[in-house]
Amino acid sequence: MSATGTTTIDAASPTPPPGGPKIPYWVGGDTNAAFGLGFNILVNVLVLTGLMIGVVKVPADDVFGTVLPALGIALVLGNVFYSYLGRRLARAENRSDVAAMPYGPSVPHMFIVVFVIMLPIYLSTQDAVQAWQAGVAWAFVIGVIVLIGAFVGPYIRKYTPRAAMLGTLAGISITFISMRPAAQMWEAAWIALPVLILILIGFLAGVRLPGNFPMGLAALLVGTAIAWIGGYMSAPDVSAAAKDIAIAVPSFQFDLLINGLKDVSPLLATAIPLGVYNFTEAMTNVESAAAAGDSYNLRAVLLADGTGAVIGSCLGSPFPPAVYIGHPGWKDAGGRTGYSMASGVVIALMCFLGLFGLLNALLPVPAIVPILLYIGFMIGAQAFNASPKIHAAAVVAALIPNIAQWATGLMDNVLTAAGTSAAQVGEDKIVGAGVIYNGMKTLGEGAILAGLVLGAIVAFLIDRRFLQAGLFALFGAGLSWIGLIHGEKVEWAANPQVALGYLFAAVVCFAFLALKLEPLDPEREVALD
Repeated sequence: MSATGTTTIDAASPTPPPGGPKIPYWVGGDTNAAFGLGFNILVNVLVLTGLMIGVVKVPADDVFGTVLPALGIALVLGNVFYSYLGRRLARAENRSDVAAMPYGPSVPHMFIVVFVIMLPIYLSTQDAVQAWQAGVAWAFVIGVIVLIGAFVGPYIRKYTPRAAMLGTLAGISITFISMRPAAQMWEAAWIALPVLILILIGFLAGVRLPGNFPMGLAALLVGTAIAWIGGYMSAPDVSAAAKDIAIAVPSFQFDLLINGLKDVSPLLATAIPLGVYNFTEAMTNVESAAAAGDSYNLRAVLLADGTGAVIGSCLGSPFPPAVYIGHPGWKDAGGRTGYSMASGVVIALMCFLGLFGLLNALLPVPAIVPILLYIGFMIGAQAFNASPKIHAAAVVAALIPNIAQWATGLMDNVLTAAGTSAAQVGEDKIVGAGVIYNGMKTLGEGAILAGLVLGAIVAFLIDRRFLQAGLFALFGAGLSWIGLIHGEKVEWAANPQVALGYLFAAVVCFAFLALKLEPLDPEREVALD
């Protein structure tokens, strides 16, 4: 037992017997780690449940009876598999301190599929099922791309600057992860702000409560108590939700998937770059685990992530799961191979038993969303902290397309709610109001991949690597030509003027090769005068 009350296993303990160590299925530290990971997954499932019902307007019966059981199956399969991988690694390396990889529904994808894929379709058609079908098809495509990424991902990561990869992720965290929770918090700040402060004290300042009581649970309980005492919650809603508890058995929803795939081309502009991000993030997390002493097989991890997304989509879930960031933290908390499996099984049982409707009625939204704002803080900060300091401008460049996409999405939603559109209002009137709508919309199309390209160009220019910058500019020209970035849909000659712009940018980069300047070290601390 450590001084903080966390059970640990000493990696330097006596050498296990020749037949291999006896790997327990559960150790004391698994309890701490299981609660931490389980609470993280629980919050995410509560949020995605609310998004499906409250934003996309999918009927609650379909969400609780189809979407959540489908997600539950993916969580069970993934977390059990990662526990198995951990135990296999422990036996292969004759160690007893291996920690399993954490796994759950991907937070960035959760918001992207709702606000970028499903909501626009719902607003234009008023058909929640059609929007759901598109989300399911999008998740399926994500899974396929991740499966392909198991074989090509290492090459992409090898040639793309970290600032570009993390910068475009930070763009998602600032917009689609952070902004909506922040708005929800300030609608009931008297509930949410104390919760956020407790989370920051526990997770950022590292302060522990007496008896090592989990700070995340304490924050949720405090916010819930304030909401109930203050009259924010409704007891009749709890009673009504309790009556809806029912066992839901997952089943294949091939009709949803097939109907969604009939118009797959508009989905590719986000599915391809997010699939690339998925396996890029997985590679980073595998490296993080290796630094903590647990070297997992990257291909096995990527194949598991892709398979989970494909299976979930076939069962009706538009939310692809993924390996989570945080393996070293759960290992440091004492987690070994049992915590991941326990978290997945418990959350899956809640999905199968239809308990999330009751939890939604019991737990106030302002007490839940601060954890998402914290996650947004951390992902955004990581882009700057984990990239060379001199590449800060590249991180910002990668942010901008995501901000543009978020902003135009908000404008489109407001105009649709008013019964009109940007085209009906007219470009002149919009520009006259100080909004460059068309340029912002073009910039934001395919934002994740566009951010990757722009961030990479800026990072290579900072390092005077003009050849690499020019090659990425050519890559941007090709992507713009087929509409994967800066185009409304994937088609030939989707946006020739933007493609030409990238082509001219490549020419400029290549022209500077004639100066034969020496490349600069990106780890230098200050920019050149």
